[in-house]
Amino acid sequence: MVLALVVCAAVVALGVIGLVAFAVRRRVIQRVGGTFDCSYRLKMPADASTQPDLDENGKPTSAPVPQTDGKGWVFGIGRYSGDSIEWFRVFSYAPRPRKVLPRREIEVLGRRYPEGQEELALLSGSVVLRCLHDGAPLELAMSEDALTGFLAWLEAAPPGQRVNVA
Repeated sequence: MVLALVVCAAVVALGVIGLVAFAVRRRVIQRVGGTFDCSYRLKMPADASTQPDLDENGKPTSAPVPQTDGKGWVFGIGRYSGDSIEWFRVFSYAPRPRKVLPRREIEVLGRRYPEGQEELALLSGSVVLRCLHDGAPLELAMSEDALTGFLAWLEAAPPGQRVNVA
């Protein structure tokens, strides 16, 4: 009986330690400042378009609209770090970012609101930003306020850097 109580107490203690570790990690990441909630689509659909939503004249293009099944999204925290965005998974103990997105390699293709199953997979009020990262399709989801800051950060690139913000 005593052994069972000790085992139960150890399991509960490990669970509490795990939750505290998540909280401490998030606080350490956010302590530097310049952070925002940002979901990242790790598994892009096979039919993801690499064409912008608008042409040079601001008219809609015939870019195919990808199926939005809501799969592949992971909650995370974005952090501005000089000329790059560091993206950390929320539910991870890793002290390093999972992805580093240099500003010069990001090209914005367009934005849209979550549809269908995506509405359940993302935080409420999120906007999905379609991008190219080093030529590969990429989708980020963030709040309107975070999106405004992200686009301003992209546009504030030093002279000589190619920046395309839709």
